[in-house]
Amino acid sequence: MADELNGITVAFLVAPEGIEQVELTEPWRAVEEVGGTPRLVSTQSGKVQAYNHLDKADTFDVDATTDTVTPDDFDALVLPGGVANPDYLRTVESAVDFAKGFFDAGKPVAVICHGPWTLVEADVVRGRTITSWPSLKTDLTNAGAKWVDQEVVVCREGPNVLVSSRKPDDLAAFNSALVTEFGRTTANA
Repeated sequence: MADELNGITVAFLVAPEGIEQVELTEPWRAVEEVGGTPRLVSTQSGKVQAYNHLDKADTFDVDATTDTVTPDDFDALVLPGGVANPDYLRTVESAVDFAKGFFDAGKPVAVICHGPWTLVEADVVRGRTITSWPSLKTDLTNAGAKWVDQEVVVCREGPNVLVSSRKPDDLAAFNSALVTEFGRTTANA
């Protein structure tokens, strides 16, 4: 996997609070380990608060806000989960527009756990095969997606690649797929 993402900048879109820490830190590390540059994007500047399930965990410095950057500033997008994180993001127009912009530009996106809520709000899951935390099945199906219960799904239906996983236990497969797909897709861009 070495050097697969050299020169690639990946946005990690998160809310100011409620990110599932491992769903941020493990994909972040995977991107760094193969030469990519992860950047933390949120709706507010300063720091964001991560959680280990319901317990407060670490804070992380925000690199940019959704009102100061566009998808043109990045090569790919990762949407970590945690229940509160995407639930908040889907209520903020600049965050929804930022996520949608990656689909409009044909750039790869990876999403895990509850993260697809933001994509439902952006109306970009219609006609796609996706997985998530099981409680999102109805939301995703109602938004036009085909929901499956799999460790990782790589969907190439539509203008871009969408990598999805269900939960923290799936992170090894998720990280492998996102690194592979981000490298493959951005090399062809």
